[in-house]
Amino acid sequence: MKMKFLPLLLASSLLAATPLLASAQSAPAAASAQQGQAGKTVIDASTRIMSTLQQRKAEFSQNPTVLRDFINSELNRTFDRDYAARLVLGQHSRGASDADIKLFADAMADNLMQRYGSALLNIQGKPTFRLKGESPLPGNRGVRVATELVRAGDQPTPVEYLMRNNGGQWKIFDVNIEGISYVQTFRNQFDAPLRQKGIKQVATELRSGSLQAGTPGNGK
Repeated sequence: MKMKFLPLLLASSLLAATPLLASAQSAPAAASAQQGQAGKTVIDASTRIMSTLQQRKAEFSQNPTVLRDFINSELNRTFDRDYAARLVLGQHSRGASDADIKLFADAMADNLMQRYGSALLNIQGKPTFRLKGESPLPGNRGVRVATELVRAGDQPTPVEYLMRNNGGQWKIFDVNIEGISYVQTFRNQFDAPLRQKGIKQVATELRSGSLQAGTPGNGK
């Protein structure tokens, strides 16, 4: 059941942050200040985005294009698609061009949002994200922001955001939901198709819907 709802949880969680506008610095004191701002920004932005989805529910329901534009704008601001795609591709990214990486990254994000974007409007209650703590990632790779997704009538769902500084902005490159990693989940799913068909063909199938992110094999 957890795997069945992972893509929907990912869709909502990937929208629940905004770029963390802080310069990359190496001093421990500066890093600590950035981490504090990272957590605050994640919580503030999640509240804003969830409120927008609720307030504009009728508009988004009537006009899927407007909803997709909203989702895409938030993802572009918050999610390091290309870096996350390289991690998902793993060994298959070796020797791949930047254009192919971007092709795969955009196709995967588009596939997820085509399937689950409208479902965001049907989330019951008023979910919120509660900050639990922050810690640096090993090797100075970025920051882990630990939160809980809180929904009325349900147990809180642990959600961790792995973030790195990219061009002066902190962006998400992986999301762990109840210990399940976005990157590892899709790396496992796409390994066999990528070995058999290559990046371009897998991206084409994601675009067409014949291959679905979050579904084993090519099921819909």
